[in-house]
Amino acid sequence: MFKALVIDKHDDVQQVGIKTLEDTQLPEGDVTVRVACSTLNYKDALAITGQGPVVRKFPMVPGIDLAGVVEDSQSDAFKPGDAVLLNGWGVGEAHWGGLAEKARLDSRWLIPLPLAFTPQQAMAVGTAGYTAMLSVMALQRHGVTPDHGEVLVTGANGGVGSYAIALLAALGYRVIASTGRPQEADYLRALGAQEIIERETLSAPGRPLAKERWAGAIDSVGSHTLANVLAGTRYGGVVAACGLAQGMDLPASVAPFILRGVTLAGIDSVMRPYEDRVEAWQRLGELLDPAQFDAITRTILLEEAIDTAQALLAGQVRGRVVVTLDGA
Repeated sequence: MFKALVIDKHDDVQQVGIKTLEDTQLPEGDVTVRVACSTLNYKDALAITGQGPVVRKFPMVPGIDLAGVVEDSQSDAFKPGDAVLLNGWGVGEAHWGGLAEKARLDSRWLIPLPLAFTPQQAMAVGTAGYTAMLSVMALQRHGVTPDHGEVLVTGANGGVGSYAIALLAALGYRVIASTGRPQEADYLRALGAQEIIERETLSAPGRPLAKERWAGAIDSVGSHTLANVLAGTRYGGVVAACGLAQGMDLPASVAPFILRGVTLAGIDSVMRPYEDRVEAWQRLGELLDPAQFDAITRTILLEEAIDTAQALLAGQVRGRVVVTLDGA
């Protein structure tokens, strides 16, 4: 038997609670993992609160991340005792996810836990840090180097934003952080931001083109913010779009693309190929200082996840939330 946070729906009314389940209730999969840690991401919070159409079938265990140890395996790729990591693949949406003491999964979704991280540290990074790394890789693959100019990070106090700042700073970029919480300026500077700008300067409707400012950007906000980020990007610059905290719309014009040659690079972390996942996590292990995790991360118990989801959507949570499931 094992504990899990379960989302169910009856007569169009969503119900969420901690339940004790039997192993026989686990979904199909060729690997069973004893989960050590999971996380609480923006998508998980939408699922738990019912504020977004994340869950595609019920009942569902949310949690798009997990790290743990293989308990049983029918796959040649993993054996009992192997430490593993999962991000995305529709877990927590269409297949039971990480906010449970056990998970049964498709072995193709797993990668070995990087040697640089403990399970808790890997979940402190989680999909947020992994997405930030994919975004930085996109800037680099499109030729944005530190000598090209500043890089803007929007949603700077969130998980993706926090890790994007830390990674860019470690690589020698000059980082501008956009935040709606200026009282967190010291936190952002400690991560490596060299300039802080108010979220309001980007979040309202703007002009098709603005003064050229940044050589690149990592945007987790979308909507008017992304439109204004594009408008302020220098000639030949690159913007990595990886989130929609403000909205899914993009009220922009083609001007930045056809007059300044700006590239908009979409970042998908859910269905990313195995090789990209391994590369991203290897680079995270090389670039991140585990000493930074304490500042970025808050650790909670499974029983605290429902209330914390509400706080996260209300903008009251900084950085990352790790959910511990093994009592560590």
